[in-house]
Amino acid sequence: MKKSAFLFISFLLSLAHLSAQRGLTKIPDTSIKAQLDAFILPEGAKINLFASEPVVRNPIHMNWDSRGRLWVVGSPLYPHIKPGQEESDQLVILEDTTGDGVADKHTVFADDLHIPTGVLPGDGGVYVANSNDVLFLKDTDGDGKADHREVILSGFGTEDTHHIVHTFRWGPEGMMWLNQSIYIHTHLDTPYGIRRLLGGGMWHYRPETRRAEVFMKGLVNPWGHVFDKWGQSFMTDGAGGQGINFVYPRSVFVASPGAPRRVQGLNPGQPKLCGLEVLSGSHIPEHWRGALASPDFRGHRIKTYRLSDKGSAYQSRVGKDLVASRHGAFRP
Repeated sequence: MKKSAFLFISFLLSLAHLSAQRGLTKIPDTSIKAQLDAFILPEGAKINLFASEPVVRNPIHMNWDSRGRLWVVGSPLYPHIKPGQEESDQLVILEDTTGDGVADKHTVFADDLHIPTGVLPGDGGVYVANSNDVLFLKDTDGDGKADHREVILSGFGTEDTHHIVHTFRWGPEGMMWLNQSIYIHTHLDTPYGIRRLLGGGMWHYRPETRRAEVFMKGLVNPWGHVFDKWGQSFMTDGAGGQGINFVYPRSVFVASPGAPRRVQGLNPGQPKLCGLEVLSGSHIPEHWRGALASPDFRGHRIKTYRLSDKGSAYQSRVGKDLVASRHGAFRP
């Protein structure tokens, strides 16, 4: 099968949501064609729809596995479960079996989740953020459905469901990295004792020893994290702004809500950003390689940044937009 590479962007197409916005009198055309026509792309670039509702609903986080499948968690239950409701959020596996850039196969791996906000395939199964727990799910009989469920970490705060533990990724040292945001108070019960993080920050977890530790503290709502080729960490903040943030062990950015910021970002004045990724690989045009891409969700665009050394740290300069849209539904 011919392999093709694509940039995937998660956003919700919901007429009901748009019509519910207070004071909105003119509802934009929510058809796929209207939204595709509204994109502003770099020369030579193309964009297409990979998957949509009802296959994925309210998508929150996604990650690839070693087989080229995309694992996506979403939550129609968000922002909170109501009395009498069942836990029914889904983890879906999407596959493009023909290489045409469209998911022609989907599998519901789990359908009994509670506001899942992180997903990370690995170790023969998948790790999932499930409210105050991190679960390990596994298919042991080959039917494509999770039949093994284990709580590996418990005690994450749930005070604000758009701040609960999220944004899973593997690090170069083999640890799992995960974020939480500022209105969350976590008390993890681990084999090494209670580990606490009262506010925003980032954890790392080593599956083989089950050791979880706090790496850094602060940032208000950090939904983006990447490593450079040297293993240094960079994050974005969906509420604190300042573009790209260079984070390092025991760094503290904002100690508590309303407190003055102690460590500044690399792009003061830049908008609030959501996810973060490094553009790399031979399938990426050479002029884009090495850039950091991050969604400016309120500006309906994906911005790029370039890092360079500065003293003992880094500096960041703003590049050209990777993609933008004239349509209000594009909030990546």
